[in-house]
Amino acid sequence: MQILKTYARLFVADLDTALPLYEGIVGAPADLRFGFEQAELAAVGDFLLIAGPPEHIDRYRSTVGPVIVDDLDGLIARLTAAAAVVTGGPFTSETGRFAYLRHPDGTDVEYVEWSSEIRARVLG
Repeated sequence: MQILKTYARLFVADLDTALPLYEGIVGAPADLRFGFEQAELAAVGDFLLIAGPPEHIDRYRSTVGPVIVDDLDGLIARLTAAAAVVTGGPFTSETGRFAYLRHPDGTDVEYVEWSSEIRARVLG
């Protein structure tokens, strides 16, 4: 199991307004832009911008990540053997598979295994 990428999760009021600033900071357009449940997300550089109504996105504010891994099942096995608890998933989404785990120290982390198509597009 290998970590491929980690994003800083940023909550913004409006994705269309915020995205140009982050694309300017990074010096590149967003790698990904998609809807998830009632939110809009964009990945640009090492930032994951999340916009949406507070009642739909507030539950994600206390979660770290996403942390992109090459083997979600291997990661889950490794972390649960170390006393982590799966609090959600694994689920399937537009970008691949993901799960939420609570580490023994109480930290909630979102882990994602991208589909081969997304992985190739973002990581080359």
